[in-house]
Amino acid sequence: MSISAPPSAISELRERIARLEGSNARTRTVLPFGVAAIDGVLPGGGLIFGGLHEVAGGGNGAVDGGAAALFAAGIAARATGKVLWCVTRPDLFAPAIEQVGLPPGRVIYVEAGDEKTLLACFEEGLRGGFGAVVAEVARLSMTASRRLQLAAESSGAIGIAIRRWRRQTEATDFGQPTAAETRWRVSVLPSTPLPVLGVGRARWHLGLIRCRAGESADLTVEATKTQRNRRRPASFNGKMEVGYRVYRKAWVSIWRTVVEDHEEE
Repeated sequence: MSISAPPSAISELRERIARLEGSNARTRTVLPFGVAAIDGVLPGGGLIFGGLHEVAGGGNGAVDGGAAALFAAGIAARATGKVLWCVTRPDLFAPAIEQVGLPPGRVIYVEAGDEKTLLACFEEGLRGGFGAVVAEVARLSMTASRRLQLAAESSGAIGIAIRRWRRQTEATDFGQPTAAETRWRVSVLPSTPLPVLGVGRARWHLGLIRCRAGESADLTVEATKTQRNRRRPASFNGKMEVGYRVYRKAWVSIWRTVVEDHEEE
């Protein structure tokens, strides 16, 4: 015969757990992509607000690095409020991120002299009431990422660390553990051939390498244009008006793809 615990004991236990968990005990909202194949692999159906997320290019070239920046800009564009973007190199092309939904009027740029100063600006920005804070960093230690995660949790802002490297030796740091909620790699793929001469729609390979309380995933997205976005580039935009053809791959090992399901939104 089972004996149920009295309500007072259950309430007391919940209070003790809440005190131990601290700020993590409160309900956390998410920012959905609006694409079922992507949101379906993320806990809660989207990227967690009040959390740190990592993004890097799939290769070491500028093309994949640019795709990673556009991916981060598309996420930041859908957060409310101002966006703080921290860099150490003044090579960010503002018209490009405007075309994915993040206009210059919403962005405050900070150029730091070194990585240490940039991380300090990143942390202060996460505590400063911005909707999203983006920072381009080469190295991100567990200690630094934990400070950023706690800062994001305290304000509810979304933090995005774009991993950029000046030297190939710095790229090995991306494999080290951090406190980020998710870790992404974005690679540019050849566009689907068009029946006529012209520039094809953008195609990206999205690798969700790490997801706290979730599983990794491997997806390919191809942008499609709607009537309202004839002149917008094939990428994420602020209101998610761009549709996507999503190809989701299921893996039995990290070396071989065994199933490829085609899902079209």
